[in-house]
Amino acid sequence: MAGLNLQRNRALDIRGSICALATPFAPDGTLDLPAFARLLDHQLAGGTQALVVAGSTGEAHMLERDEFDRLLAFALEHVAGRMPVIAGTGEAGTAKTVAATRRAKALGADAALVVTPYYVRPTQEGMRRHFLEVAEHGGLPVLLYNVPVRTACDLLPETTALLREHPMVVGIKEASGDAGRIRATAELARADFVYLTGDDGTAGQAMLAGAAGTVSVVANLVPKAFRAMCDAATGGDRAATARCEDALAPLLQAMNCAPNPIAVKAGLPELGLGSALPRLPLVELAEGPDRARLREALSSLASLAHAA
Repeated sequence: MAGLNLQRNRALDIRGSICALATPFAPDGTLDLPAFARLLDHQLAGGTQALVVAGSTGEAHMLERDEFDRLLAFALEHVAGRMPVIAGTGEAGTAKTVAATRRAKALGADAALVVTPYYVRPTQEGMRRHFLEVAEHGGLPVLLYNVPVRTACDLLPETTALLREHPMVVGIKEASGDAGRIRATAELARADFVYLTGDDGTAGQAMLAGAAGTVSVVANLVPKAFRAMCDAATGGDRAATARCEDALAPLLQAMNCAPNPIAVKAGLPELGLGSALPRLPLVELAEGPDRARLREALSSLASLAHAA
């Protein structure tokens, strides 16, 4: 048990501005690791405090097994311990999730981000048992991940309260964005269980309410600006948080034009961080008003950063 507690304490360093990394693809559809290296350097330079590799933003379910392994191994080698690296290992089935988590552990990941089992619509008891199996047999500290809009199931706070008693369940990424759920999840946070929000639009308010950090999509593009908001909000500075939210709002609104990660990937080539290509069934954001608004918002944020 002492070893488990040691791993739990390590995982609890995961807080603040956390980027859910996009996965750049080359024009032929293969992994673009040089672009991925530039994206990792962009995060390091921007003050990002932890990374998620192969989460939903990283198109995890479009990656082949060997691609998952290469991507995670590359990130771990490139980051070289400068920040925690979390692997997205959640699958619809429990056995597959345990196996993916074990592979992530073997590659050196610091923790596993495990989404609720999608599509199969398990009960609360089914989800409780699923996460306990992963915690018992996956070998990594587990961050629960609740995102009902994507999975068609909702991990309720009372189930989360039961799961946090396991020493390898170290926190939750709650991405519903609902004000009531934000308050209920914040009440579950404690020294050995971290609450992270996963909704960029409500991130500032969630952190002011008690979230220790945010797993962010927009941080792929503007890590420095997002880190500033995280610092303000986790520090309880409401005025500074509001200023940061106002600065980020046009970009967040522009990114609402298409399902994640279509819009964030459209921003990558604007910053020299890779192509805008996702994998089918996702398609690239077409040239037009939406893409123009995204460019304009990125340009405005860059101008603000330069002026500061």
